[in-house]
Amino acid sequence: MLDPARANALQATLGLEGFVQAGDALPPFFHQLYFWDAQPPAALGRDGHPRVGGVIPDMGLPRRMWAGGRLEWHAPLRAGVAATRTTCCESHARKEGRSGPLGFVTLRHEIAQDGVPCLTEWQDLVYRADPDPSDKRPVPPVAPTDAQTREEITFDSTLLFRYSALTFNGHRIHYDLPHARDTEGYDGLVVHGPLLAQLLMLKAARELGPLTTFAFRATAPLMHIETATLCRKDRTLWVTGPDGRQCMRATA
Repeated sequence: MLDPARANALQATLGLEGFVQAGDALPPFFHQLYFWDAQPPAALGRDGHPRVGGVIPDMGLPRRMWAGGRLEWHAPLRAGVAATRTTCCESHARKEGRSGPLGFVTLRHEIAQDGVPCLTEWQDLVYRADPDPSDKRPVPPVAPTDAQTREEITFDSTLLFRYSALTFNGHRIHYDLPHARDTEGYDGLVVHGPLLAQLLMLKAARELGPLTTFAFRATAPLMHIETATLCRKDRTLWVTGPDGRQCMRATA
């Protein structure tokens, strides 16, 4: 059941106006609030996610990142109506990259209400080995500077915690600073890739109208202490970090 109360909690978390009622079409990407995979502590991995080895194969790589995704809407998802999601592992491969071994996984989710297909989503995950302090950090891409519209947004640990809670995301890089810094090698808490994608989708819907497709790719991590800029030029959107790096790029 796509409980409207959960959608309203995300509206409040993001500081959005409006009140979702039963029967209303959900804003884009709000389905992330539902279809929880709640596992007991013994079934969790080191990072707080459910252990791999089921739908997602175990490739022996401990660090998980949501690298990007693609969505196609076929019909509105409505609040207060029961929905089903079917998930399959569409592809998986282990390869050698410049920074060491990498595991690539693509999941496909099919969401329907009353037997009618509403949304197809492809979720791209990347798995990596633990960081080596002697390795050089990859140079992130430089963000474009020719945006037609832009808006600044700030984050803090409370926002990240609330978003993790609403999406039942136990990944420790978003709320456990010692783990994010000392185990996974980040400079702070990592802003969720799906949260950045959510903000870009809402911007696209405000400025372009209802979405039929949306594709996004994470290109550099953003820390919770950093101010970001959401940018759009035509149907291309991106997130710019405070130093001008591109953190995410998308097409609506």
